[in-house]
Amino acid sequence: MTDPQRVNIGKQHPAAYKALIALSAEAEKAVATAGLDPLLVELLKIRTSQINGCAFCLRMHTRDALKKGENPDRIAVLPAWEETGYFSETDRAALRLTEAITHVPDGHVSDEDYSAAAVVLTEGQISATAWLATVMNAFNRVAITSRYPVGN
Repeated sequence: MTDPQRVNIGKQHPAAYKALIALSAEAEKAVATAGLDPLLVELLKIRTSQINGCAFCLRMHTRDALKKGENPDRIAVLPAWEETGYFSETDRAALRLTEAITHVPDGHVSDEDYSAAAVVLTEGQISATAWLATVMNAFNRVAITSRYPVGN
């Protein structure tokens, strides 16, 4: 089966894509204002992209995380973060909330997941994490739908 040529939806509707970029910039301001570690922010982007299977965003945010000084071991074990000692309480709370938001089709953000985040994260951090996850899920869908090229 051959794939039809995909429309790059960002280029087809640039105003919509620019609005998504503007929303992303606001989410980035929110995570900074909330005091979330920039390395954690990159890990949240990577984890969202892992769940969604977005190779383009995985490559981009893995490179960004490494440039910012992220430990390659933390990136390597990110899908199994719950089983490792690499992540702080804040990291774990943000990862759990991000995963719950990304898995909304599987059962929404449960009270258990939200409450676990609320024990560790401030209201500002919860909100900023939720906005970051929302934006990353949108970018993943743009890249996947448009089949942004990755490698050969």
